[in-house]
Parts: sequence; structure tokens; C-alpha cells
Amino acid sequence: MKQAYFRAMDAINGACLFIAGACLVIITLIVPYGVFTRYVLNSAASWPEPLAVLLMIVLSFLSAVVCYREHLHIGVGILPALLAEPWKSVLGWLLEIGMLATNLFMVVWGIKLVDVTWHQSIAEFPLVTAGMTYLPIPVGGALTVLFVIERLLTQDFFQQPEPDTVSQISTE
Repeated sequence: MKQAYFRAMDAINGACLFIAGACLVIITLIVPYGVFTRYVLNSAASWPEPLAVLLMIVLSFLSAVVCYREHLHIGVGILPALLAEPWKSVLGWLLEIGMLATNLFMVVWGIKLVDVTWHQSIAEFPLVTAGMTYLPIPVGGALTVLFVIERLLTQDFFQQPEPDTVSQISTE
């Protein structure tokens, strides 16, 4: 059962990475188009900048989810390194419970925010509502909750750096 859950989390992580990468590529393509139409054609397109902002929101939340799962987020490793094993695990559990509470807050209040703003339109995109633009908040929170559960199941709280990522240059 656990292995099926871990495989599902691998698939979700891959999907988040793919969507975030696609957002980055699209942003990279539409921003120069907006600059071209504004400064070369003297007829600014109204949609590239707001679309880039919306895609950046999706990119940010999904990238944060991926970084959390892959232990790429910023963390202070001094305290866990100083603690003996039983206390190190206790600290890991406390940190993950804090992450769980934070992301459940994002899910609950994010859904309420999406619900309240669902029928407010955006001038640049009449078919997109303000509520749709807030969807990355509860979605990102829910995905992170799934990854917190995975980390609690594996108890892999403080991952050590991989040998390939550590510099082999001698400082002698």
C-alpha cells in the first residue's frame, strides 16, 4: 500500500515539475512578444503581461511543492545535526506537523478565497475569474499535504546531501 502511495507521489511530483516547466517556457515566449509589440510595432498587446503574472503564480506554487518533496527548500541544518537520533526524529515530526498545519490552512482558507472571488471577472481575460487565479493556493497546499504525509510515512526528515552533489575538491 505504501509503495503504491509513493509511486503516486512520484507521478504527482513529475506532473508538477512538467507543468511548472511549461509555465516557464510559455512566460519566456510571451514576454518578448509583449516587448516586441509594444516597442517595435507601437501597438502593445494587452494580454502578455497579465498572462505572465498568472503563469508565474502557478509556477511559484508548483515549484515550491517540488522543492519541498525533493528537499531543495532552504533549511537550517545546524540543530538537527547537533541532536542525537531520538530527538532528531522528534524535531522532524514537529516540523512536519507544522508543515501539515500550514498547508491545511492554505487548503481551507484558499478554498474559501476561491469561492468568494469565483464570479469576479478579470478585465484582460473575460473567461478567467479571479477565483481561478487563486486556485494555486489550495492546490499547492493540498499537494504539499500529500507530500508531508509521504515524508511522515518514510520518516525521511533531514535528508543528507547526495555524494554527487558534494564537491570533491580538497581544501587542504
